[in-house]
Amino acid sequence: MWVSEIVDASIGHSLDQYGIEPREPDGLPGVVAAPLLHLGFDHLISNTIPLALMGFGIALAGAARVISVTIVVGLLGGLGTWLTAPADSVTIGASGIVFGYAAYLASRGAFTRHVTDIGLGLVVLAIYGGALAGGLAPQDGISWQGHLFGAIGGIVAARYVAPVRGHGAKGRLGTSARVSR
Repeated sequence: MWVSEIVDASIGHSLDQYGIEPREPDGLPGVVAAPLLHLGFDHLISNTIPLALMGFGIALAGAARVISVTIVVGLLGGLGTWLTAPADSVTIGASGIVFGYAAYLASRGAFTRHVTDIGLGLVVLAIYGGALAGGLAPQDGISWQGHLFGAIGGIVAARYVAPVRGHGAKGRLGTSARVSR
């Protein structure tokens, strides 16, 4: 994200046009590109800090886990945005991934029933709960669709990627990870 924003800033922010263009076949590559693009360094910083903190919380279960969660959140969040965002708009930024990570961490304990997962979820809700709720309210220039579908992707990832009792160290999708009991 930082490299792409540095390149984008150096070429006059012309990369921002490659975000998610709703319901346009040419806009589908934006599903993958949008999280890497930001509307300047302030936007990038506002996503980097929670992304790094919550990504670290997910990565405690292993690199495969954070990669799997990111793919599920990115695809579901991006496709949901592509289907529902206003016509003639372009959605960029990693806040959909941030909302997905937060929803994953907040809901994972409901599926794993591990005390540490429940505790981490409560901490995430205590720190980011207000921002999560506020990010779902429609505001000019902010994609509540990206936030909503990123969060839905996080819940789906918690259901199908997180390990569950009786599945050992593998989640429902077979992602291996170290599980502490």
